[in-house]
Amino acid sequence: MMKLILVALYLVLFLVLTIPVLFAEWIIGKFDPACKDRSSKAIVGWGFRCIQHIAGVKLIVKGTEHIPTDTAVLYVGNHRSFFDVVLTLSCFPTVTGYVSKIEMRKVPLLNLWMKNIHCLFLDRDNIKEGLKTILAGVEEVKKGISLCIFPEGTRNRQNDTFLPFHEGSFKIAEKGGVPIIPMTIVNSAAVFEDHFPKVKKATVVIEFGAPVLMKDMSRDEKKAISSTVKGIIEETYFKNKKEYFPEAGQS
Repeated sequence: MMKLILVALYLVLFLVLTIPVLFAEWIIGKFDPACKDRSSKAIVGWGFRCIQHIAGVKLIVKGTEHIPTDTAVLYVGNHRSFFDVVLTLSCFPTVTGYVSKIEMRKVPLLNLWMKNIHCLFLDRDNIKEGLKTILAGVEEVKKGISLCIFPEGTRNRQNDTFLPFHEGSFKIAEKGGVPIIPMTIVNSAAVFEDHFPKVKKATVVIEFGAPVLMKDMSRDEKKAISSTVKGIIEETYFKNKKEYFPEAGQS
């Protein structure tokens, strides 16, 4: 329980103490938006690494050689924990925003840092507004800003399973003409969700797969893109679980 208190306290202090930094970032953005993008990612990434250290997470990252640095990409990952965002941001080599649930837009100060790193807020209950968010995502990747999306739409509550991947999530890559990078996260729920409300030490594995290019696909292949990427992530998930967590078995 103490670690949860420390993580929460650190997050609150970070948000409050960086208010002057937010103002400085706003000024920088007026003169050099690209510099603001890089510095905001660095600051938020540093904050997340501190949370990772407080929580006692050992992070194993694989497949970063698959991530192109000369183009924006759409990272597509499975989603099991609140810590998925905390652990993945620093793995991205370039400025990357997340497609987040719209409720996050109401969190004071945090929402400003999210906007600084180009996060988008998706209302999944409003088709019209959801479409606007996807179109905004297309514009972001066309401008060179990568995005990360969890196409299950919500945190999966059960280990070793995967919710259906929403097909609309992949429109950003298709319409934006950018590669999809499958991102497999293993054991992140062991940090918090598996023993709520305690935060415990855990090893988490993140593996990035080879780029998936929709522009090279047939119409039928594009229609099946959600199941294709889901299959890649599932295969990688159980491979890494067997390698790093053999004692846990599979459900």
